Amino acid sequence: MSLTNYNIEELILLCRQKNQKAQCEVYNRYAKAMYNVSFRIVKDVHFAEDVMQEGFLKAFTKINDYKQEVAFGAWLKRIVVNCSIDFYKKNNQFKPEDFDATLYKIEEKESAITEITNFNELKVKQILEVINSLKYNYRMVLTLFFIEGYDQEEISEILNISYANCRTTLSRAKDCLRKKLEEI
Repeated sequence: MSLTNYNIEELILLCRQKNQKAQCEVYNRYAKAMYNVSFRIVKDVHFAEDVMQEGFLKAFTKINDYKQEVAFGAWLKRIVVNCSIDFYKKNNQFKPEDFDATLYKIEEKESAITEITNFNELKVKQILEVINSLKYNYRMVLTLFFIEGYDQEEISEILNISYANCRTTLSRAKDCLRKKLEEI
């Protein structure tokens, strides 16, 4: 029985019944995207593969918790992002900056990146290289915000930091990114 023609809702129902072929089909449909998500955070080919596998295992064991309030891919992506961040923190002695202790005046900028005059001339690869050269917390918030599409509130939940800390970090990360891109 081929499950390639099944829609994701049908596959989820089968996964809830512990159908391994359905799980395999879900894996095949989402593996590449989830690997890319994990790799952008973990920065290692082999570890990204391991973390992605862990994310799928967690998703399949918690498949009954999926309430279809969001798309399945978004739910799975959130699990993989959290697994990736957990892995990175365990293996890189992540120490978040404590911005809550000090009050910062943040000037809201609609988009620091759109101020770059020759933005269209920059290649995506160059931008990703610059993002990857930034320190961890800047790289993480920029990746979650620009690449993964999370809003500031979601990022603060994912990284387990306050909303104010997230806003400050994102603002500083955008400024740092803009300055580095202007040097190119």
